[in-house]
Amino acid sequence: MDPIELTRNTLIVLHFVGHASLLGGFLTQMRAMGQGTAKIVPAMMHGVWTALATGLLLVGLAEYRVAMGADFEINHIKIGIKSLVVLVIMTLIYSQRKKESVKAGAFGAIGALTLGNIVLAVFW
Repeated sequence: MDPIELTRNTLIVLHFVGHASLLGGFLTQMRAMGQGTAKIVPAMMHGVWTALATGLLLVGLAEYRVAMGADFEINHIKIGIKSLVVLVIMTLIYSQRKKESVKAGAFGAIGALTLGNIVLAVFW
């Protein structure tokens, strides 16, 4: 396996880990959300940063591969939408992280947007 492919695969695994951490943190708080006591847990903050950073690195690597003559096109619209979604998730997490409890609507939006971002990655 060449170094670029190894780097790409490693970044993809880390990207999955970031989304898993974000979604897992949400899922662990679902019962609390129903009771009105959900909190932003550290796994969610770490997950959103990991997903964002690895996503940006994957785009940079793809741009490099295209510049080096790889025969594929980068879907910049998809990347833009997924980036916007992760930035909204990050904004929600950071605006709610110090609150004693997060309102169900805001917390539900974090989970729905996270799942939506995963669905976009798989089906688009």
